[in-house]
Amino acid sequence: MLAMLAASEADARERKVLVMGDSLSAAYGLRPEQGWVALADAKSTRYAFRNASISGETSAGGRSRIDAELARVQPDIVIIELGANDGLRGLPLVQMGANLGWMIGASRKAGAQVLLVGLQLPPNFGRYAVDFQRSYLLISQRLGTGLIPHFLAPLGTERKWFQGDNLHPVAAAQPLLADQVLAALDELPAR
Repeated sequence: MLAMLAASEADARERKVLVMGDSLSAAYGLRPEQGWVALADAKSTRYAFRNASISGETSAGGRSRIDAELARVQPDIVIIELGANDGLRGLPLVQMGANLGWMIGASRKAGAQVLLVGLQLPPNFGRYAVDFQRSYLLISQRLGTGLIPHFLAPLGTERKWFQGDNLHPVAAAQPLLADQVLAALDELPAR
């Protein structure tokens, strides 16, 4: 009975949101219900989230999976939070941009709006880190998507917000990320 009630409540929400992400959206090191996607889904009366995020995912992996996820979920909005693993491996930014652009195009073809989530690399990556972060802005401007310029910005550099690896946010940080995403979704143009 509770499952049926939850399903009908999710169906009553206005817009289905598909999240294509990596470990930052897959609740790495946490229980799934502690992650920002589950928290945003629980908090929102407007959006119903479907999480297709996989820890370790690259933009190429997202590109290879997006058609099946679009067919499965039939979303109104697609959140693309990918690229960090490309950057940490030093993959060519042109390749990452092509993959993200392809995913944006596939999402649009399926009738969905897109929110691109920008990421940042540690400063020891030098010029590559600067170009990496800037690439999200350029892709968003060129393809007309919504944009969160730097996903982890609400956390700053305070150690208390990060797990021992200093890369993945702790459970206490997840509500800040959920609130940021919900605000960005609300800023997308009405359809």
